[in-house]
Amino acid sequence: MENKKALLVIDMQKGSFTEKTPRFDSDGVIKRINKLAKLFRALNFPVIFIQHDGSGSGEFEKNTTEWENLDELDIQPNDINIDKYANDVFYNSELQNTLNFHKINELIITGCATDFCVDSTIQSALTKDYHITVIEDGHTTGERPQLSAKQVIDHYNWVWKNMIPTKGKIQVKKAEELEKTI
Repeated sequence: MENKKALLVIDMQKGSFTEKTPRFDSDGVIKRINKLAKLFRALNFPVIFIQHDGSGSGEFEKNTTEWENLDELDIQPNDINIDKYANDVFYNSELQNTLNFHKINELIITGCATDFCVDSTIQSALTKDYHITVIEDGHTTGERPQLSAKQVIDHYNWVWKNMIPTKGKIQVKKAEELEKTI
């Protein structure tokens, strides 16, 4: 069966990119996500923007400024928007139904934060037998008490490169490398 791909863009929301919560290489990550999104659209592969919806929590409330995607992201009318309610995008969201509807079996994963929602979604997708490509330079996070943001990103890229896949596969590639092989 041919792999049908989707680009997941996780939590690239205004509330996660503030002066109090700077993210590593934000401009570069956004530029690479936009370039990949343009390529995916040209190939008729879905581009899925995922937004944390903290309705009722007081944070990331739907339709507030902090809930909105970053203005720098190139979002087109045919892109798919999915609300998420936990670190794992699959939890109680429309992601699984959307992927099934589009017959997607390969996920290209980008977004924020590396060590929370990106990792949780990768772990979940792996147990669902998806083929996964994590964009090595397409996810970001902030400084942590014991590690710099760059150390967190490097660590998780290493972890994902060394995970044992299920029936799918997992690989970590730079955006430029994926662009040449897609």
